[in-house]
Amino acid sequence: MPFHVEPQQLKAFLFDSELISKADIEAAETEAQKSGQRLGDVLISKELIKEDDFLRLQAYILGVPFINLEKEKIDPDTLRIIPEPIARRHNVIAFKKTGQDLEVAMLDPDDLGTIDFIKKQSNLRILPRLTNTPSIKQALQQYQKSLEAEFGEIIKEKATQFTTSLEKENKEEGQDLKKIAEDLPIVKIVDTLLRHAILQKASDIHIEPLEKEVIIRYRIDGILREAMVLPKTVAAGIVARVKVLSNLKLDEHRLPQDGRFKAESEEYKVSFRVSILPVTEGEKIVIRLLPEGNRGFTLEKLGFHGKGLEVLHTNIQRPTGMILATGPTGSGKTTTLYTVMDILNTPDVNISTIEDPVEYRMPRINQSQVKPDIGYTFANGLRSLLRQDPDIIMVGEIRDTETASLAINAALTGHLVFSTLHTNSAAGALPRLLDMRIEPFLIASTVNVIIAQRLVRTLCKENTSYKLSKEDLAAVEKEVDLDRIHAFLEEEQIIKKGTAWKDIPFYKPKESTECADGYHGRIGIHEVLEISAAIKQLIMQHATADQIEQQAKTEGMMTMLEDGIMKAVQGITTIEEILRVTRE
Repeated sequence: MPFHVEPQQLKAFLFDSELISKADIEAAETEAQKSGQRLGDVLISKELIKEDDFLRLQAYILGVPFINLEKEKIDPDTLRIIPEPIARRHNVIAFKKTGQDLEVAMLDPDDLGTIDFIKKQSNLRILPRLTNTPSIKQALQQYQKSLEAEFGEIIKEKATQFTTSLEKENKEEGQDLKKIAEDLPIVKIVDTLLRHAILQKASDIHIEPLEKEVIIRYRIDGILREAMVLPKTVAAGIVARVKVLSNLKLDEHRLPQDGRFKAESEEYKVSFRVSILPVTEGEKIVIRLLPEGNRGFTLEKLGFHGKGLEVLHTNIQRPTGMILATGPTGSGKTTTLYTVMDILNTPDVNISTIEDPVEYRMPRINQSQVKPDIGYTFANGLRSLLRQDPDIIMVGEIRDTETASLAINAALTGHLVFSTLHTNSAAGALPRLLDMRIEPFLIASTVNVIIAQRLVRTLCKENTSYKLSKEDLAAVEKEVDLDRIHAFLEEEQIIKKGTAWKDIPFYKPKESTECADGYHGRIGIHEVLEISAAIKQLIMQHATADQIEQQAKTEGMMTMLEDGIMKAVQGITTIEEILRVTRE
């Protein structure tokens, strides 16, 4: 059977199906002849037909099944019948083997050369199937996901080859560290660790030496999980390799070191931030992964909504004052501030930052990294920034009185200042500033809005819905005011007016092949506290955080816990997850 669709045949089918007008088909045909492209490619590029519909139509004309692999888990042995480079180059995937028959999914039905090549290589009968681009992408990822299965073997095999040479090298400590770092097995081990972390969307890699082994852990969606246990013999090699990549001193084992490096491929561009710390059993490495393609966040995508979103949008457009983001380490404060800076990053403003460290590189924003060891601190950096004619300043973190008073002064003298503080709630930021000996009237006249946030894991598409029992409702009622949340839910039209709590569905995670524990990705839960006239009065009276929060709630502020319960009702996350991150 010729696996090929003639242009005339395609044209006739399109005319008959009436999917596209005759005039559009003829115009596309003329363009295809001029440019030497295929008619189908022109129709897709002009958005006259969706790629999926076009592929299904081709499959129908050829009498070949159309296969969707987007949710299919392919057997690694079958997948590997076609080597990964060929699968990538030709968009072709081996997905099912039955006896001597191999079913192969592809995008291009005219690629007979590739089918012939696979046939000769595998000595199997090839049954071509058509599929779409998302299916191919998902299947190509599985080549790398199946690394997990291979990972242990790589390490075992390489480590045994490596043991003897490394023991010998270690005796001549110092002079051959570079040679160890460039040793092929070690390079492969570190590359595999990094690539695996990228694929699993880990935010951090922990490489921890113990007495007899090295533990590798990945932080995925905020939770640290053990990924691999390696023999102790590879520890020195891994440390040396990471130091070479990050341009650090190879022979320094007594002092902490910090560095960074980048990795790029067709699929990803990631910046790695490295911290090395001497511990009793050697050197511990933590690598933070910062995906560089992760731009284009919006406040809505981060989880802001309703009144909080309006308050934030209004305040970031003000020319002066201060906006603070608060929360523990890893709660997404910096991402929120970067998103705000991205919104404000227009050619008519000068945005300058002083950070420790610079997390993401942003075009047209002047980012400066503090270096305390040479006296370049937040306070000194901020003084210099103010001489650089900025409109908007971002101070990575307010840690001391000097930085706090400089930031407040900058806000007073006509700048918009963003910064972060480590406090548990939005209201808690105000007493913290008072503790730093900042005058209450200065706080009241400069701080515009305070955001507090946490990150919660989001549920996968497949989940289980359930209703809260009386006991469940009583337990939740102890944590939060359900009537207030009910009013918010009605106001944002998430539930119909008058719906009882016992009839509102909540959701639980459901384990599946795609989602090992039923969660994937994270979103923020926030409280946005606007400094109103009444709150200014409370600040002047040295009020406690609880009194300030009570006033903000009276004025309509939604607390983090309330925001979390709302997101649980929407099926974004679960009550358990909200309570996990908000319980102090």
